[in-house]
Amino acid sequence: MPEIATHNDFVISRVFDVPRDLLWTCFTDPERMRQWWGPKGFKVRISDMDLREGGSYHYCLEAPDGAAMWGLFQFRQIVPGERLVFVSSFSDAERQITRHPLQEVWPLTLLSTFSFADAPGGKSEFTVRWRPWDATEAEQRAFKENHDSMVQGWSGTMDQLAAYVENTSDEV
Repeated sequence: MPEIATHNDFVISRVFDVPRDLLWTCFTDPERMRQWWGPKGFKVRISDMDLREGGSYHYCLEAPDGAAMWGLFQFRQIVPGERLVFVSSFSDAERQITRHPLQEVWPLTLLSTFSFADAPGGKSEFTVRWRPWDATEAEQRAFKENHDSMVQGWSGTMDQLAAYVENTSDEV
């Protein structure tokens, strides 16, 4: 179970058996993201990244039933090899922020921090921290009440990443 921090933060971490530089590249190369990003059973159809502060990552996932689910990261801070800070949201094909497709009461935006650190034995640790951004009390409550669901979703996403890095070259 992940550490649940103050202020409604959702935090989950995992150690991967790859060097930190490779793990960083898996999150900052849109073609690599296309290979593993999203919950289990989803496929990345669109993977468009402008990796710079003020840039964005716009993607489209295809659900097992064929439904499209769009997302948008708006990068605020990039510390190469260490941290990505961005505002994340669901979106549409035109990059407009939209509501969660399955939950009416959900924060429109989340402040997201992806952290990368060295771990013993040449491994690396990846940590996600999510916090509701400019959210109403009801949206904050819905976010907090869904931490277990987020653990499930992120665990599946990290399983896909682990399988991808197991089968990829360690060239960065």
